Order: sequence, then structure tokens, then C-alpha cells
Amino acid sequence: MPQAIDALRIHETIPDHRWPDRTQVVSYIGDACVVQGSSDFGVGDLSRVRGLFPGRYVTLDGDVITVWPSPRQEE
Repeated sequence: MPQAIDALRIHETIPDHRWPDRTQVVSYIGDACVVQGSSDFGVGDLSRVRGLFPGRYVTLDGDVITVWPSPRQEE
């Protein structure tokens, strides 16, 4: 099922100690979260974001950290 247009939320980040230092933009698409940096993130940055989203699948690809949507429960 397609996402509703209001499910996309993009927030320009200001200095916020929750996110890694390199963070420029945090975008939310439904239940997913994409963290974009000014340069490549490291393993410590990945661990920091994983700590913000316990139990979620979080990946690192250079200057992007993705928090994937929670799996849908079948009824």
C-alpha cells in the first residue's frame, strides 16, 4: 500500500547530541528514518543511532545511516 504524502517528514537538524556529530539532515518516511551526514559515518556513529532505535534494523552506507521500518505483523 502506498505511503500517504504526509508520511514524509524532513527535519533539518540543529546541534542535537542525540545524533552523530556529522549529521546534516534527518528524514522520516513513515516508520523509517534516514540520517545523512556531511562525510562518512563510522561504526561508533552507527552504534549511537542503533541505541536510539532499539530492536530496529539499522544500516550504514558511507554518509547515510538508515533505520528500517519495523516488520509488519501479519494478522
